[in-house]
Amino acid sequence: MLSFVLIFIASLFFTGIVVRTKSLASGRKGPGIMQPMKDIWRSLRKGAVYSNTSSDIFQIAPSIYFASILAAMMVVPLGSQKGLVSFSCDFVFFAYVLALGKFFSIIAALDTGSSFEGMGASREALFSMLAEPAFFILMGSLGLLTGNTSFHDIFMNLHIGSYLSYALVTIACFVLIMICMIENSRMPIDDPKTHLELTMIHEVMILDNSGFDLGLILQATNLKFAMYGALIANLFIGNWPLYVSIPVFFGIQFLLAIVAGIIESFMARFRMGNNAQFILALSSLALLMLFGVLMS
Repeated sequence: MLSFVLIFIASLFFTGIVVRTKSLASGRKGPGIMQPMKDIWRSLRKGAVYSNTSSDIFQIAPSIYFASILAAMMVVPLGSQKGLVSFSCDFVFFAYVLALGKFFSIIAALDTGSSFEGMGASREALFSMLAEPAFFILMGSLGLLTGNTSFHDIFMNLHIGSYLSYALVTIACFVLIMICMIENSRMPIDDPKTHLELTMIHEVMILDNSGFDLGLILQATNLKFAMYGALIANLFIGNWPLYVSIPVFFGIQFLLAIVAGIIESFMARFRMGNNAQFILALSSLALLMLFGVLMS
């Protein structure tokens, strides 16, 4: 329960820190840290508008997408504190409940009948499919290293003390950060601020969403950012007391938000044809981690 609450609290500030970092990097003052949440709150208080060409799928998809994020958050632990739900191979549940929400967001984009949204949905499906092996190879490597199959047991038995373990955790952090950026359609895979439909991915999928539905989708993105930040934090927290693990949790969330802002400030978006190669390279890094575990 504690990790669920902390992830939700971190999500309130995450995007604001990212935007603030980008503003400072470009020499601007920028909006306040809470401005993205104010925008989401304003959207949540509005009514949604639906096209006559869309069906019930388009109306229920944002709620299912948001619920899938909440369900995935339930299995994320915090050090010695288990998630709301914990069982063997819960990382498989984590991956595929997120895939369920992604599936509904994709078919909702197709339901609008827009060729642009269909194009964005196709790219979203491709990139998610290519990122999935990297996640499973990563978690399989950690499971093989620790001899456990649940998030809580893996992180509790992950001891960092040798040069090999430092290298493995470094690779795991990089892969998780890149998966986080891919899953949230951020740089260098996608530019959330672009206004050219031909190069948009996630943003073009939600062009027809408005009001309450749009607020749910935007907050789901914040929650997903903080959720992956929690996974990265668990690589370091271990069996620490709460008065230490909670500040470390928020510190890592803060650092991840700054890293995301720096990436978006100083990296150009890849050409669309190079995105698949970059995502597949993450699987190669995860395989390198697996070979390191086998050698140990």
